[in-house]
Amino acid sequence: MGRVRSGWARPWGVGVLVVAVVGVGLGLYWFQPWKLWQDETVQEALPGTVAASTAPVGPPSSGAPSAPAGPVTVAGGELISHEHATSGMVKLLRLADGSHVVRLANLDTSNGPDLRVWLTDAPVEKGRAGWHVFDDGRYVSLGKLKGNKGSQNYTVPEDIDPARYRSVTIWCDRFDVSFGAAELTRA
Repeated sequence: MGRVRSGWARPWGVGVLVVAVVGVGLGLYWFQPWKLWQDETVQEALPGTVAASTAPVGPPSSGAPSAPAGPVTVAGGELISHEHATSGMVKLLRLADGSHVVRLANLDTSNGPDLRVWLTDAPVEKGRAGWHVFDDGRYVSLGKLKGNKGSQNYTVPEDIDPARYRSVTIWCDRFDVSFGAAELTRA
């Protein structure tokens, strides 16, 4: 006697397979796990500095004191780890034209999906308590993280008063979590 197959077993199995493949695809898109093994290093020059070869030669004029040749550090701090191991320094710089830049120096953190640099009014808390505090108050996104390693600059919009903010975080917008943050101590 021959074997009788159920008519619905094959379509049900194909349906489960399709759902599994779509689920895996969405999971890969959402979590982007390959970024954990991909480092992107960005080395940007300190903004507003003048190369030695272009500096004027000769004695300084005896007129009024000149403005500083390079950027002035207004505030700074050391990055601490939150969701991912993070290290480096953060500086809030005032350039000669009066504009401000946040500089991440010697940054070393994990890569991840949708990482941003935020200027915030939140205090920096150590451990898990500090992972989710930065979107509770006032914050300004300075843009996508350019690289998870190196030194890089982020322009503070002209209409933002940096004195109203007290910390910088590397924020994963996709999962609403801080990878690391620094308290800005005024210079």
